[in-house]
Amino acid sequence: MPIYNTVLLHIDPKETRRYAGLNKAKDFDEKLIEEACLEARLLAEPRGIWQLYDYDATKQTVLAAPPFTMEGNLIAKHLAKAEKVIILSASVGDAIEDHVTKYFSEGRYAYSVILDAAATAAVEQVADAMEKAIEPKAAKEGYTMRWRFSPGYGDWPLDQQSEMVRLAESEKIGVHLSEASMLVPRKSITAIIGLVPQQTTPEPHTPSGCAACDKVDCPSRKSS
Repeated sequence: MPIYNTVLLHIDPKETRRYAGLNKAKDFDEKLIEEACLEARLLAEPRGIWQLYDYDATKQTVLAAPPFTMEGNLIAKHLAKAEKVIILSASVGDAIEDHVTKYFSEGRYAYSVILDAAATAAVEQVADAMEKAIEPKAAKEGYTMRWRFSPGYGDWPLDQQSEMVRLAESEKIGVHLSEASMLVPRKSITAIIGLVPQQTTPEPHTPSGCAACDKVDCPSRKSS
């Protein structure tokens, strides 16, 4: 699959506030959030890549070479009807992280935290845009897309991140794993999207995103 290049015309200040853990904060300086969103947008180097694979739902296995068997009950349920999967990787580069570190070293602690949150919002927006780009291609082939699911959600072990990096071919956009098995650049993600055959009868609603995750004490959790 081709490398996905885009530009960020806007970073959502509401999502930035959420990722900064400020949803319940009152009288917080909104101009600081707006400033961070603008700076993150100017510093971001958004890019992504995705790959298509056949999927064996009975064995919970991506049919790659070599194959990748995923662990966890929640991801198994999520992909139970999938015949194919998209494995994607997205990043906004290193520059924002460098500025977050600089501002923190200068004592601008609040701003560095908000800029970091803006970078998180930015990479999620890149992944959202990738989904929108993939969806019509999947529909043309007769598939409906499930929402994206990343290592660390629910009971899907984070230590399977290395396989996601391999299968997405993340290194082609400059994303790799550190010795501590963390994504580098830090503001990067991997995710899997199930492709389910289209059907005339819609599936019953199932929880997605934060609603499907059992980490109820997460400070970035969306309110229901």
